[in-house]
Amino acid sequence: MTRLQRRALAAILAAAILAIAAMTFFSAAGRPVKFEPRPLAERPELLLLTTLPIVFPDEFTLDSERSPVLAALQDRYRVVPISIADRSSLASHRLLLMAQPQAQPAESLVELDAWVRGGGRVLLLADPVLQWPSKRPLGDLLRPPVAFADTGLLDHWGLELSAPEELGPQSIAVDRRKIETVAPGELAATSADCAVDPSRLLARCRVGKGFATIIADADFLDVPRTGPSNDQNLALLLGELDRLDH
Repeated sequence: MTRLQRRALAAILAAAILAIAAMTFFSAAGRPVKFEPRPLAERPELLLLTTLPIVFPDEFTLDSERSPVLAALQDRYRVVPISIADRSSLASHRLLLMAQPQAQPAESLVELDAWVRGGGRVLLLADPVLQWPSKRPLGDLLRPPVAFADTGLLDHWGLELSAPEELGPQSIAVDRRKIETVAPGELAATSADCAVDPSRLLARCRVGKGFATIIADADFLDVPRTGPSNDQNLALLLGELDRLDH
């Protein structure tokens, strides 16, 4: 075999290896990810602060079935709903999920920031243009806010949140998962303490001794509207909580 033939063969083999690697990556990215339920005794506590109809439906009745999101969370955590992220609610807890919360009082934001800096871990879903339908009238305090009320917390942690230029359904590749959602926002880092995913949908920040993960969307949790890929949507939520909890 001549030197030219050897080079050609080596080039063909290299191309084949790259093709196989790419196929493996995208196959894994599109494969449903399952998080198995934990035994009751092994489920850590998870504080939940949200305006979304996760714990209670829009009609505020106890007669409806559990939401898919709550069912997925309760399979792996002991979910403890709270109404405000203040010192007394956060004390002695380690993990918090904030999903499109109402604007928190200034003193609570200071206490939340101190809790994270002291070692707390928070997953914050901050949607700048929420598309989740609600039967509650505008102005109702129980209605999810149309836009995440960012009163400087994200900037304090080293992030900038922006609204989408166009509304409508989108498929986004986030951390090797294909997410179906509607009008997601975008994040940009303003500090070296934050790493933003290439999708710009997700950012992970080191805040003192603790960690904050921010997702610029909450509509991806509206599972009935997100179609057949909702298992990946829930996997994103559970995966980020699992990452924070370790």
